[in-house]
Amino acid sequence: MRENRVVAIVIKCFTLLVVLGTAHHAMAQDAKTLNTKMAPVDHYLMADRAAEIALAQSAALESIARDADVLILGRHGFETAVNGKNGFVCIVGRSWTSAADADFADPKVRVPMCVNAAAARSYLLRIARITDLMLAGRTKAQMEETYAAAIQKKELPPMEPGAMCYMMGKQGYGGDSAPHWPPHLMFFYSDIDPAIWGANLPGSPVIGIAAPEEHLTQFVIPTQRWSDGTEYLPQSPHPHQ
Repeated sequence: MRENRVVAIVIKCFTLLVVLGTAHHAMAQDAKTLNTKMAPVDHYLMADRAAEIALAQSAALESIARDADVLILGRHGFETAVNGKNGFVCIVGRSWTSAADADFADPKVRVPMCVNAAAARSYLLRIARITDLMLAGRTKAQMEETYAAAIQKKELPPMEPGAMCYMMGKQGYGGDSAPHWPPHLMFFYSDIDPAIWGANLPGSPVIGIAAPEEHLTQFVIPTQRWSDGTEYLPQSPHPHQ
């Protein structure tokens, strides 16, 4: 499965280390042994509800986030904390959807993301399904098997046209493999070739990741500023690159 894999690509003025889903998750795999043993559920929850809302909203520009729904993580999955009015939905992704495989069970992972209405009706459903399975006590292998079967049975819909996501929060943490992601936008499609966007070519600002087994193609486009308007200053390349 690819939802929680990391892509590491150098693009001219940006040294990008982007987790895709996923969710996490085409990955530069860390050399350390994978840790897939989940901690107790409480370790993944944020005790400060207001802090989780603020972190989720930091994924997008204030003009978007202020009118977005906000979901926070509860013991049995994501719950509505703020009712918005513009169709966007902001959440804080956890390790099983938003970190490299090496950090799959890391309870410190906190990745702000804000999807538009089309992605909320398609991509976000996948994030929610994975989260429900993990909080129900499934192992990583069991979750991946159930998730893959749901896609094959079309229990989870294909990506809606126009599905996209803002990931421009400065304060997120993606795990030891990719602690601080650069600000970027993501666009979600079902079963298309990344080449049609000119992705992954020398000098192209577009990263494309195709996961045929999930009928999912993701495009990543970096931005030069965080959601708060400050400039992104690339760090030195992470050692595992």
